[in-house]
Amino acid sequence: MKKYLLCLALASLGAQAQTLSTPMLNTDTAQQMVTEGLRHCAKDGYRVTVAVVDPSGVLKALARHELAGPHTVESSRKKAYTSASLGEPTAELANLIAEKPGLAGLRDMHPDILMLGGGLPVRMGDQLVGGIGVGGAPGGHLDQACAEAAIKAVLK
Repeated sequence: MKKYLLCLALASLGAQAQTLSTPMLNTDTAQQMVTEGLRHCAKDGYRVTVAVVDPSGVLKALARHELAGPHTVESSRKKAYTSASLGEPTAELANLIAEKPGLAGLRDMHPDILMLGGGLPVRMGDQLVGGIGVGGAPGGHLDQACAEAAIKAVLK
């Protein structure tokens, strides 16, 4: 019995050590990314919403410019969800579907998937830790530029 308890205790310590070494996107970092995304887009004259989700697609932080369209709240969240869920930039996924129409079903896998440019996976090292989505600039490539700037500013 003592041997069994010792094995359980060692296994528990190993799991705790693995959890501590796994990168995680905390709320403060997510909020900083949202702020930087809004700042970068505003500097370029774009009124957007920025959303950051964890690797499961659960919302960590969201902010909407006062004059951003109401639709940008859901579009930014869904772009972040899509990038976190599929681990790829939403623009690349949209291009993949355009090139290979047989993959169009990806769009319909989940109601929160949105195949428009502006969503990027967020990685710390090689670990996927979440996604960021921007909606409201006049083009997905501009939304994506704001998302890239936010990641670069916060995660350096």
